[in-house]
Amino acid sequence: MAEKIKIKSILEIMGAPEEHVKKTMNMVIDKLKESPEFKLISDKIADTAKIEDRPFWSIYAEVELEFDSPNLIIGYCLDFMPSSIEILHPLSFNYDKTVMENLWNDVIARLHEYDMMVKNLHAENVIMKKQLSKLGGEPFKPKPSDVVKEDKK
Repeated sequence: MAEKIKIKSILEIMGAPEEHVKKTMNMVIDKLKESPEFKLISDKIADTAKIEDRPFWSIYAEVELEFDSPNLIIGYCLDFMPSSIEILHPLSFNYDKTVMENLWNDVIARLHEYDMMVKNLHAENVIMKKQLSKLGGEPFKPKPSDVVKEDKK
């Protein structure tokens, strides 16, 4: 059996309100625990932090995971979008050409899947805007200045 791959990873979430950010991070950790693709070895969730001059909260978690294959690490990265990963073990890899081709083809397939989702959402958005304009409504187009800042008291 091939050697297990252990990584340390940082996951970050930003949003509002604070309780939603905490709840979402806990849901992400629960999803990691349930994954059949890897084993969650440890997790440490930091306290939430208020983003200065913004109505948002931030939280991060440091997790250690164990994988059977590098292909599964790519799936983890695309599914959970960590801000960083650090390979703890092994210290080096030796793969033949076929393994690397399969690895990169998996990345390409996932990117095509995401691209199709974005294109479908864009098409639905265009259709909804056209329908809204036929009803006489104007689509809401928020600007960065529309973000409501909390009053400092």
